Amino acid sequence: MITGELRSKVDRIWETMWAGGIANPLSVIEQLTYLLFIKGLDERHTRQERLAARTKRPIEKPVFGPDQDGLRWSRFKELAPEQMFETVRDEVFPFIKSLAENGDSGKGSTYTEHMKDALFMMPTARVLANVVDQLDEIDMADRDTKGDLYEYMLGKIATAGQNGQFRTPRHIIKLMVDMTAPTPNDVIC
Repeated sequence: MITGELRSKVDRIWETMWAGGIANPLSVIEQLTYLLFIKGLDERHTRQERLAARTKRPIEKPVFGPDQDGLRWSRFKELAPEQMFETVRDEVFPFIKSLAENGDSGKGSTYTEHMKDALFMMPTARVLANVVDQLDEIDMADRDTKGDLYEYMLGKIATAGQNGQFRTPRHIIKLMVDMTAPTPNDVIC
């Protein structure tokens, strides 16, 4: 169950994006999802670095290459808003759109397939910097937190009556089907 503190943080982020010009709730969720994905990549790479330091072995499949250190959440969050905006728009976002699961050129990977039509829609550097600062305060290490966060955001759409009927975008439906890989014998409730 979502805590009052997490609900309050999500509401502040939502308001920041709404006031900044992202009026479609689906776009808010989409942009937050991209940013949380980017944050998660950095957290994953940090875990890999810690393991490599403990075991004295190199990282086998690093998320970020040596020349991509500036694409990490922990690095760009420290930049001035304009520089952060340019880095995320021009470097980080193209990076996640072409990210390959297996470290190859990206052809045919799950990430690449589902990110190919992604759009960076943050309207200004100030909005991006505020959202990054606010997201950075949310500890996403707990799986329940992630589920609670998305459940709450989807609930905001359903109860707000904004944009009429809730419609799940096609690329999200395809991703969910691909991830669950249902068979003809499966029962879906």
